[in-house]
Amino acid sequence: MTDLDPSALLAVVIGLAIRFGVPVLLTALVAWGLRRLDRHWQEQAEHRRPAPLALGAASAEVRCWELKDCPPEKRQTCPAFARPPVPCWQVFREQTGLLPTSCLGCDVFLSAPIRG
Repeated sequence: MTDLDPSALLAVVIGLAIRFGVPVLLTALVAWGLRRLDRHWQEQAEHRRPAPLALGAASAEVRCWELKDCPPEKRQTCPAFARPPVPCWQVFREQTGLLPTSCLGCDVFLSAPIRG
């Protein structure tokens, strides 16, 4: 077996480093760039996303107790009156798991915007 001189050994080591190191380095660089691009796109999507509507998307001005002209005694016992930011049908749906049938014909429910 012949001995390799140091310059030939150095050439082989440098050749292997180039042969395997450059593709690994380029792959890592591309992966880093794609992650950065994905993060940028996600931030853009967050900024463009419209503000979420309230749970049932009822407008803040319409309250069922005002529309139905409920007396103060009934308002004090009404669970929807206790939670003004939440639409009335959502409060009742949370209690039973079902939408009350009386909501289906209610003007407050029917005038709410539809979430898509």
